[in-house]
Amino acid sequence: MVMSLLLGSALLLSACGSNESSVESSAEGSGEWSPDKPIEMIAPAGAGGGWDTTARTISKVMEKENIIDKRMAVANKPGGGGAVGWSYVNKKGGNHTLFVTSPPILFVPLNGQSKLAHNDFTPIAGVIADYSAFVVPANSPYDNMNDLVEALKEDPKAVSVVGDSAPGSMDHMAFVKAVKAAGVDIKQLKYVSAQDGSGMSMLLGNKVDVYSTGLAEATEQARAGKVKVLAITSPEPLEGETVSEFPTLKEQGIDDEFVVWRGIMGPKDMDPAAAKFYEQAVKDMMETEEWKTQRDNFGWNDNFMSGDQFKDFLDQEYKTMEELLKEVGLAK
Repeated sequence: MVMSLLLGSALLLSACGSNESSVESSAEGSGEWSPDKPIEMIAPAGAGGGWDTTARTISKVMEKENIIDKRMAVANKPGGGGAVGWSYVNKKGGNHTLFVTSPPILFVPLNGQSKLAHNDFTPIAGVIADYSAFVVPANSPYDNMNDLVEALKEDPKAVSVVGDSAPGSMDHMAFVKAVKAAGVDIKQLKYVSAQDGSGMSMLLGNKVDVYSTGLAEATEQARAGKVKVLAITSPEPLEGETVSEFPTLKEQGIDDEFVVWRGIMGPKDMDPAAAKFYEQAVKDMMETEEWKTQRDNFGWNDNFMSGDQFKDFLDQEYKTMEELLKEVGLAK
């Protein structure tokens, strides 16, 4: 009888354990996931730039609208054109670290400044589209992009172009791509790198002729009457105060555009369920009125892409930029 009771108890415990394992496996298989601690949002640059502004805006809206019930703290990891931040995310790993990304995740590995590239991370979502602007001092002899192109065709080395990114990165290649489409010999261009963020100061101090920069900075100085915006890289004219006055490349007969896209990525080892959770959170955030207000304030355009769409987009952009960098002799 004792043996029978013991055997019965063992069978009962075994059944209970089996049921608990079954329930646990079912929960794991359901694909449901949510953060159980604060999330770290990395801006791979210093304060005030495009990555930082995007990271802080997303964090602000997520918390204000209670899209995610955990704190999303922004941390700046500047250096290496983004490479320092990417290295930090790669080493930390897990499901509670995200970072804002944009074209340098393609350019920097291509020009040999980082061993980590876009395929070393998990694409979460595409978020916004911003654009580049090519500006000159208010007293510049160039009044439009075609004036500048003619000067470059006559002597590519006679015009100096400054950008806040490294050679072979975003500000540089946005300008290269545009003037190449206009027929300029891009192998002889004179590019000055101001990675300390002094590009606008150099332009206003007449140390360089042209500044390749982001739309936001160009707009601020254009409103103050200090610069002329020769062209912006949007596919069509923009709406809004001041920006609606900026001519596109296409309006001036140059068949080119350059989207300064920004999105969110995570570590390579991120759980697919966590990636889907963040993708949906971004989508929900972008539907709020608070996001739309912030977006319009910065002159951004919505450019949502799912994780899969974002990956396909990045793969294609990588091929395009690789060809361009090879042409100017900067691909490693």
